[in-house]
Amino acid sequence: MSAPVTEPAIHRWIKSECGRAKYAELASRPGLLAKLRLAWFVGIAAIRDWF
Repeated sequence: MSAPVTEPAIHRWIKSECGRAKYAELASRPGLLAKLRLAWFVGIAAIRDWF
């Protein structure tokens, strides 16, 4: 029997499927600018999906 698949904690803040796909793409990129862009994206996505 396999263990149940749990969602990443970030899915609590980003609810749309396209937002989750973009998050996965940005999270996989290395570098400081990539991490800054990821933080910017998460902030904006969380605000947009909140409403």
